[in-house]
Amino acid sequence: MADLHTAFAGIKSPNPFWLASAPPTDKAYNVARAFKAGWGGVVWKTLGEDPPIVNTASRYGAVSYNGMRIAGFSNIELITDRPLQVNLDEIKAIKRDWPDRAVVVSLMVPCNEESWQHILTRVEDTGCDGVELNFGCPHGMSEREMGSAVGQVPAYVEMVTRWCKQHTRMPVIVKLTPNVTDILAPASAAQRGGADGVSLINTVQSITGVDLDLMAPEPVVDGKGTHGGYCGPAVKPIALRMVAEIARALPDLPLSGIGGISFWRDAAEFIALGAHNVQVCTAAMHHGFKIVDDMLDGLSNWMDDKGYNSVTALKGRAVRNFVHWNDLNLNYRTVARINQSLCIKCGLCYIGCEDTSHQAIAALRVDEERRYEVIESECVGCNLCSFACPVDGCITMVKQEGPDIVLTWEHHPNNPLRKEPVA
Repeated sequence: MADLHTAFAGIKSPNPFWLASAPPTDKAYNVARAFKAGWGGVVWKTLGEDPPIVNTASRYGAVSYNGMRIAGFSNIELITDRPLQVNLDEIKAIKRDWPDRAVVVSLMVPCNEESWQHILTRVEDTGCDGVELNFGCPHGMSEREMGSAVGQVPAYVEMVTRWCKQHTRMPVIVKLTPNVTDILAPASAAQRGGADGVSLINTVQSITGVDLDLMAPEPVVDGKGTHGGYCGPAVKPIALRMVAEIARALPDLPLSGIGGISFWRDAAEFIALGAHNVQVCTAAMHHGFKIVDDMLDGLSNWMDDKGYNSVTALKGRAVRNFVHWNDLNLNYRTVARINQSLCIKCGLCYIGCEDTSHQAIAALRVDEERRYEVIESECVGCNLCSFACPVDGCITMVKQEGPDIVLTWEHHPNNPLRKEPVA
């Protein structure tokens, strides 16, 4: 059996599946249920200074697509609205009762050293395993010059991280906002400030929809709305890219992957792109804590099949193949191939290619039946038809024979700055 134990930023847990800082980790009742279900760790919902936060109703929005409920999820909820001491007492009790699980506490206070020092001292007394600095919340708190208002300014990220490292012995994790042009800037700043690791992504600024009767963004609060933080399966591609960017550029910086993780395969992809572990929120809110059973079994069985005996053996295996566009082999060619025995004659491949791509599929009549065939001389291997086809395996992309020489843009004849190949 594959060993699923992990160590992220010096924090050990029995498996890589943590719950992210969010409503599922808001109180001891939830966290205890999560640990009984098998989760390896939690990041406690963000704590702040007293007096407690005031939240709104409604506070959630969702995007459903093509029959999939909650393909994307949005919230305008703020950090915990429970008294600080109540949270601290519960964190201490949870860590006492579940010593083998990772308990990390998310924090957000005003951007001054005294506030951070004060809350770190109180949190450290709980015996938790580490803290996560919430530099990512894009709504409500950012208007108060916290959350992403800090995370979008690398100098602030470095400054606050350095403060926290000076005032606590606990591992310090920095949670990054995706609402930036270059994710490497805040990640590098966190590393310079001494962070033991970073977690990403936090939520994406968004409006999930508009109520066209009330003429207000959703979720609607007494006839008005605001932007929220977007998460769930829809943001996974954004999260994967940002995790991979950091893993490639800053290989010594431990990563916790967050963003749309719903199945074991999602976790495997994040780990392959450099994450030490993963954090889950939307999927747990949609399906409950027991989804971790399938995640654990699926990841373990797949790792056994592939010969990965530990999470460490899998971590980062895909990073070396995440390259810049200029490093791709421009000699590589594929063409589409239609399996006529699987084809249901719907014509979606033809319509998409004829109207929007390269007119590389012919619509024929053979024995009075429709038939679609690839015109290989026109096919550029773009993959559109294989994605449009509703039948798995009906259209595949087949590699074409060609030069064995890898030709990148650096040496391509069409590059005006072309360099001569090295003999």
